Formats: sequence, structure tokens, C-alpha cells
Amino acid sequence: MDALLIVMTTFPDEASAEAATDGMLAGRLAACVQQLAPVRSSYRWQGRRETSIEVPLMIKTTAARYGALEQFIKEHHPYDVPEIVAWPASAALPAYVRWVEGETRGELHV
Repeated sequence: MDALLIVMTTFPDEASAEAATDGMLAGRLAACVQQLAPVRSSYRWQGRRETSIEVPLMIKTTAARYGALEQFIKEHHPYDVPEIVAWPASAALPAYVRWVEGETRGELHV
């Protein structure tokens, strides 16, 4: 089995988050994208403290598809430096992992 990854990113609004979700799913870069409730993010950017409301996405993909997913997010994100953080799932239902693998390879499941 390929390693299951959970990838986190944020977008500045629901429209851009939804457009990115559509592209990730259509491109088989992710099996599932969960749009979470808006969050208030505070950070330093270009020497100043910033605060913004963002829409987090939690993306389920495989290690094999991570590079393409990261590239997609960078190309379709309005930020100069988007948050793209991934971590491996240390445990997961094997059937779920097989589903993620199949969805990101484009296999049909009946």
C-alpha cells in the first residue's frame, strides 16, 4: 500500500477553496477534500503582524501524488507562499487507504 498523507492548506475565501477542491478531485490529486470552518489566522508576513480569516482544506492523498498536488496548489493559490503541510497517517482503515489509492490513480470502483 502507498502511504496515506493528510495535507493541510488554507485559502482566503470559499470560492477559491471550492475551485481548488474541484481541480484536485478532477485531476485525481486527492480522494477527499474536507473544507473546514473558517479560521482566524495570525502570522508575521513581510515584517508585519497580519490577521486574516481563511478557509482550511484537509486533503487525503497518497505519497505518490503529493508532488503533483503540491504543484497544483502552488499554481492555483492566490498567496505568494501558501500553507502546504503534509503528514503521514500513522494508522488508517486498510479499506480506506485502498479507496484513496484507487481514487488518486483513477480506478473505477463499483
